[in-house]
Amino acid sequence: MAAPNPSQQAGEGDFPYWLVALFVIGAAIAALILASGLYSQVFRTVVTGLGITVMVTLIGFTLATALGLVIALLGLSDYRALRQFSRFYIELIRGIPVLVLLFYIAFVGAPGFVYAWNVLASPLIEQGIIDPLLVRDVSLMWRAIIALTIAYSAFIAEIFRAGIQSVDKGQVEAAKALGLSRFQRFRLVVFPQALRVIFPPLSNDFVAMVKDSSLVSVLGVADITQMGKIYAAGSFRFFETYSIVAYIYLVLTIGLSLVLRQVERRMRQAPVKSQV
Repeated sequence: MAAPNPSQQAGEGDFPYWLVALFVIGAAIAALILASGLYSQVFRTVVTGLGITVMVTLIGFTLATALGLVIALLGLSDYRALRQFSRFYIELIRGIPVLVLLFYIAFVGAPGFVYAWNVLASPLIEQGIIDPLLVRDVSLMWRAIIALTIAYSAFIAEIFRAGIQSVDKGQVEAAKALGLSRFQRFRLVVFPQALRVIFPPLSNDFVAMVKDSSLVSVLGVADITQMGKIYAAGSFRFFETYSIVAYIYLVLTIGLSLVLRQVERRMRQAPVKSQV
């Protein structure tokens, strides 16, 4: 008796009935939005926050990925102090809820940064070369982006660490024997192979940040959720408004998940090309 295909065991060969069901439901809601004046008005109002949601997600995730990679590399350093700092940062940030961190960065971190800036720049301020920085000069949107960056960087650092450590030690030793520097070994040998392990959880975090970007609404940033809150508070149409908000987030996250899943499948099928 032939052994079952691992992809079939994972359910990858199944027909995506769940996707068909979601598509039918989504099409029905889209038709309702087009046919109903009320739902159309709610949709036009809420969708104005889409640009802010996309911008916060893209900037926040890009910065979080860069910071997470740095923290992961510090954790793999030969120096104990750097490894301890990396572990301290990861455990500290992962233990704080994202919403609490958002409030802390917005209402504690931003004023602290402004105070430190004014102290350091006091000679220039006293001479009238530059004006003192005020707390209101620090955009609420950027406070939210920084908070999401810090929150997600700790989780992404662990993803990078696991991916890098999954590479066969023999590959690294062979690269050493060829006389490659540590940076060359990472760029040419380790990272291309680790990327296959890193990409799936990293893409999951990207989708999660799309949803967690809704937390910026607590600071009054005009994203999808905030626009929905404003409309619902003024019209008392809570059911219609939050149904549309949920619908837009579902379209974003499911569409993005499908695209990333296709990229992941192609990465699994393509051979790893070492540049050595």
